[in-house]
Amino acid sequence: MSKKETDGYSPMMQHYKNLKEEYQDAILFYRLGDFYEMFFEDAILVSKLLDITLTGRACGKEEKAPMCGVPHHSAESYIAKLLRLGYKVAICEQLTEAEKGPVERDVVRVITPGTITSENILEEGKNNYILCVHRQNSKLGIAYSDISTGEFITAEYDDQIYNHLNDIITELQPAEIICSSAAKDMIENLPINKIFNLPKPYIYLEKSFVFENALYSIKNQFGETAPVVFEINSNPLSIIASGALLDYLIDTQKIALKQIRKIKKHNVDKYMVIDSIARRNLELTETIRTRKKSGTLLSVLDKTRTAGGARLLRRWLEQPLKDAKLINLRLDAVEELYKNLMLRENVALLLKNVKDIERLTSKIGMKSIKPRECNALAQSLQIMPQVKNAIINVKSDLLKQIYASIANLSDVAKLLGSVIMENPSGKLKEGGYIAKGFNEELDRLRNLQTNATTELFKLQQAERESTGIENLKISYNKVYGYYIEVPKELALKVPLHYHRKQTVGKADRYFTEALKNLENEIVAAEETSKKMEQEIFAALREELIKFIEPLQKTSKAVSGLDALISLASVASKNNYVRPIIKQNGETISITEGRHPVVETAGGGKEFIANNTYINSSTDKVLIITGPNMAGKSTYMRQVAILTLMAHIGSFVPAKAAEFSVTDRIFTRVGASDDLSSGQSTFMVEMMEMANILQNATEKSLVILDEIGRGTSTFDGLSIAWAIVEYFSKHKSKVLFATHYHELTELEGLLDGTKNYQISVKEVNNSVVFLHKIVRGGANKSFGIEVAGLAGIPEDIIRRAKEISHNIAQEDFNVKLASTNLPQQTQNASASYNVQNTKVISLLKEIDVNKISPLEALEILNELIKKVKD
Repeated sequence: MSKKETDGYSPMMQHYKNLKEEYQDAILFYRLGDFYEMFFEDAILVSKLLDITLTGRACGKEEKAPMCGVPHHSAESYIAKLLRLGYKVAICEQLTEAEKGPVERDVVRVITPGTITSENILEEGKNNYILCVHRQNSKLGIAYSDISTGEFITAEYDDQIYNHLNDIITELQPAEIICSSAAKDMIENLPINKIFNLPKPYIYLEKSFVFENALYSIKNQFGETAPVVFEINSNPLSIIASGALLDYLIDTQKIALKQIRKIKKHNVDKYMVIDSIARRNLELTETIRTRKKSGTLLSVLDKTRTAGGARLLRRWLEQPLKDAKLINLRLDAVEELYKNLMLRENVALLLKNVKDIERLTSKIGMKSIKPRECNALAQSLQIMPQVKNAIINVKSDLLKQIYASIANLSDVAKLLGSVIMENPSGKLKEGGYIAKGFNEELDRLRNLQTNATTELFKLQQAERESTGIENLKISYNKVYGYYIEVPKELALKVPLHYHRKQTVGKADRYFTEALKNLENEIVAAEETSKKMEQEIFAALREELIKFIEPLQKTSKAVSGLDALISLASVASKNNYVRPIIKQNGETISITEGRHPVVETAGGGKEFIANNTYINSSTDKVLIITGPNMAGKSTYMRQVAILTLMAHIGSFVPAKAAEFSVTDRIFTRVGASDDLSSGQSTFMVEMMEMANILQNATEKSLVILDEIGRGTSTFDGLSIAWAIVEYFSKHKSKVLFATHYHELTELEGLLDGTKNYQISVKEVNNSVVFLHKIVRGGANKSFGIEVAGLAGIPEDIIRRAKEISHNIAQEDFNVKLASTNLPQQTQNASASYNVQNTKVISLLKEIDVNKISPLEALEILNELIKKVKD
């Protein structure tokens, strides 16, 4: 800031103004004594955001500067609110004491939504990512990190960069996004912006996105050989994004980040892609309505005991594997734990007492770990030998790897126990956290303080006896130090060697040479011991940095063990089975599958299990018909969720299950307008459908619910028909729920297309939902009957049935049968021929040895209906 702009302000306010100029994009918390104060525009803004009283402070000019403040001891809660609103907070601390001359102040850290490390602000079971994005023409480089855990990942893409970025943001849901100017518009125009409220991208210093500067930052953090070691030497955009992110993290944290020890490449070929729409519709980690964990698949599977285990399990759910070998490694481990109840429960009991080693280790790397956190770390490390001993005889490869990765850190636990006392003080400057017996000089100074207190009491008693003033007392305050207090009415008894120090209310305060000497001795011992404790603790922090790598390795192993035990425990409790995973298969086969979330929330009601058989050839498009509320959507989501569960290495709720490796899960469910961009329900539906048609492969699973419902009946039916035709020529596995029961005519006409329906019973002009899926297509949608169940007046229901009967007189089937179908169906000239083909096709598939009596009756009923038609 120029001299002219600060002329007239007091020296302190000039300093504030200069700092604010340097941190314009942050709210400046300026430490004054026991408060953090904000001035001018920051004060006006924060007073409104946090509902804090706005006052004023003399600033050297005629008008007072607007001011508001928060107590430093409770500042964290106020900072948390500002971070949740998307603001940054620059923390300016007092670096020197007031009594030692002019107070020096400077910004010691900038807290941003993506750089939080406080456990009181972070969500325990969820990562807090910051994402850096750089674009160069048609190429994209990204890097993301969670500094609270030490993770640092990068990737580079040279095709479909919008899709890749949209998918990675969907997966991470970063708390903060920084970028180069070339990437800002791209981020703001991503489809995910229409579903989630993404943080506004912040354009960071352009010089950090220069290749040479970024490369220097990487080598400075990881060493000269880092690009080769981490295999990014041939990925220039990964280098740029990684270097820029490192610059930003060090710029805001004002310290070397020792916990970030390696760069990991994000391998897009390793994980199944689940886009934002599918994640939302399947309610994997948060529900559509409440945006909470309760009622999600994660809430069912997460029975972890540690924070690290909860984060890892969540990450598994967000990144399902698509390598059968890796999936089966997890399944082997889950199966071993599933079969060994005693092992499972013993380890779970031990893990219950393990604190968040991963985040505590990151605090070591940032030199911000506190004495109480050292105790928590020591207690956790003391449990590790018991955990390792509990799994010493495991057989599965993954559990063996976990056993080998748990390091022997008993020396670290012993060191922490010897340095830190059992119930340490929470304030570093106040002392009271270094254990007795660790340092002889510190013990001597503490004894001196204790003895001096005794000497003060002795002096008080002696003065009372010598003066005859029985209510004379020796007291202390921070401003005046130690003093002798005598009531005013006894002033005549005060000896001449008493020196008046202060008069208050009804008493006078004095000091003597003896008291002054004793005070000097006490203060010197106290200050020296506090300084010594700080030095000892600083040395401990430095020593702990040496153990970051084994600590991180151990925490990762323990988190994996915890996540596996959680999956095994849920499988055992809920009667899940191990799925068969085939890398090059083409089939999804589920026997008596159940929806894990609906089943758990059933309140004791028995869940109706259903079978599923779908492949990439003979049964690749399943057309599912039946009334609303009968369970079509639940059934289709169930198939998708069980497929996903199998790909994270989880057992599944079924009697038996087999899955070919799936590369993507797509869903097109429900209806929603995008009013902000003027897009109708139908337009949104068609855009989502276009994305599926462009990106689905032969290994993809596609869930479609009510395609074409947002436009006229014939237009919608025609679009739905054409989509079924398209998928019949390709190998994606498709579950297609529809109220267009006319589409059931396509079985037998299109290769791989099969009809299924949700069973219902008609009783007294009403319907009863059986929630059972069976072969065949529904010949009506029961919409009027469902409207009756919902409470629509009887006269309207009666009139609707009359109208429906009249409309039904027109033969839609004949019209549709004469449309331009594939070559093999062009001879089907009438509805009768279509029905005849369907009946024959259905009869050919029936295996009387594999169907239940109820299914046989349902099939017979369906055949009778078709013959009557």
